[in-house]
Amino acid sequence: MKALVTGGAGFIGSHIVDRLINEGYDVVVIDDLTSGRKENLNARAKFYKADIREQKIDKIFWKEKPDFVFHEAAQIDVGTSIENPSFDADVNLIGTLKLFENCIQNGVKKIIIPSSAAIYGEPTQFPIPENARKFPTIPYAFGKLAVEQYADFYSRVYNMGVSILRYSNVYGPRQSSPGEGVVVEKLIKKYLKSEEPVIYGDGNQTRDFIFVGDVVEASLLAAKKTTPSPLNVSTSKETTINDLAEKVAKILSKKTKPRHAPARLHEVYRSCLDNRLAKKVLGWEPKVSLSDGLKITIDSFLMGKKNKDLVNQHKFTKAVR
Repeated sequence: MKALVTGGAGFIGSHIVDRLINEGYDVVVIDDLTSGRKENLNARAKFYKADIREQKIDKIFWKEKPDFVFHEAAQIDVGTSIENPSFDADVNLIGTLKLFENCIQNGVKKIIIPSSAAIYGEPTQFPIPENARKFPTIPYAFGKLAVEQYADFYSRVYNMGVSILRYSNVYGPRQSSPGEGVVVEKLIKKYLKSEEPVIYGDGNQTRDFIFVGDVVEASLLAAKKTTPSPLNVSTSKETTINDLAEKVAKILSKKTKPRHAPARLHEVYRSCLDNRLAKKVLGWEPKVSLSDGLKITIDSFLMGKKNKDLVNQHKFTKAVR
C-alpha cells in the first residue's frame, strides 16, 4: 500500500510518515519546507519539494498513484490568517481543493484531513461534541470549516473517501511552528533558558492538550476504517495554562514564575472536545497522559537531533507506566 503525506516534513506529518513506514507502507512526502524541516524527513520516504498549490502536484499524483492521502500541509499561524486572510484561504482552502480533485482523478481510496477545535468558536457546552454549534471567529477557522463542507460535497457527489479529524491542541516532539499547541513548546523553551515565560490573560483559560502520538494513531485508524465524519481527536480533559506552566516547571525543576500579559482578543477562553465518538467508531483512545507527554516532549528538546523517532521508540509503553 502507498500513502502520500502532504506536510510530511512538518510536526504532525513527519510523525505520520514514520508510523506509516514502520507499518510497511510505501510513503511519498510532499512539503515545500516553508515550515517543515529537512531533518524531520524519513530517509525511507520518497520526497518531493513542492507547494500543494503548484501544477506539479498533478504530475506527482499521476506518477505515484497513492492509495491514501494524509493531508497535513497547511498555513497554521493564526496571526497570519488574521493579517492576510486571502493567503490563508489560498493555502488552506484552494490548496486542499486541488488535492481533492487529484484524489478523485487518481483513484485515491481515502484522504484523511485534519480540522480544528477553532471551528467551534466560544463553546456553550463541555466537552464539545461534533454536532455542537459552529461559530468560528478567525479566518483560519473559517477555512477549516469550509474545507469540511467541501469534503462533504466531494464525498457525496464524487464518492470520494474522506475522514475529517478535528484535532484539539496537539503537542509533542518536533513542534516548532505556530500551531494550536504551541504554548507547550514556548513554555519549554523559556524554562530551558531559565527565562520568564509569558502567559496571555489570567492563565485560567483552558485547552485540551493531546500528544502527537495519539493523533497519529487516530489518523491511521481512520484510514483503515469506514467512519462518520468529522471526529473529535482529543483527550476530553481541560487544562488551564497556569496548570500547564506548573507541570513544565516541575518536570524541569524550575522556580521561575510566568509573567502575565494582556489577553489576546481572538482567543477563546475555554476549549475541550468530546472524544467519545472517535473512541466508539475507531476503537481508539488517547494513551499518553499530559504529564508523560510533556516528559517525552521535554526529552526531545534536551536530546536535540538525537530524537529522530522518539515517539515511535516509546510506542506509548514507556509513557504509560
